[in-house]
Amino acid sequence: MAKVLILIGSNSDRVFFDDAAQYANYFGLDFELEVISAHRDPDKLRIRVARAEEEGTDVIIAAAGMAAHLAGACAAQSILPVIGVPLPNSELNGLDALLSTVQMPTGVPVATVAIGKVGARNALVLAAQIIARKEPEIGHKIREFKARGSRL
Repeated sequence: MAKVLILIGSNSDRVFFDDAAQYANYFGLDFELEVISAHRDPDKLRIRVARAEEEGTDVIIAAAGMAAHLAGACAAQSILPVIGVPLPNSELNGLDALLSTVQMPTGVPVATVAIGKVGARNALVLAAQIIARKEPEIGHKIREFKARGSRL
């Protein structure tokens, strides 16, 4: 089964992924959601990202607010595709998170989706689309999803 690792910067970010299981189940994705801060525990993050590669994870989704750099830290340490989800946890309503996620240097790409809950959902859809290139049954589910107006 296709594997996705979802990393969030703090427990308060779980609310943005409260329907992750619904999306993952629909597309046939196995996922884990873990809390790891790139700033407070960089060694733990490094170890977890390395383990994700060893375990056969297909895509990492990393979500954080403010100017946190969780997605970039993951991308710097892995060859796995990383999808960044900026979260609206600041006075700037996520614009700071958006800029810190999307403005990566050459060689450290992060695919970046919308701010907040829509972004969390789109990250799962994008992960499924990436994985569909090697797992046609997931591609069929994506086509079905889009034919229904991208609604579960």
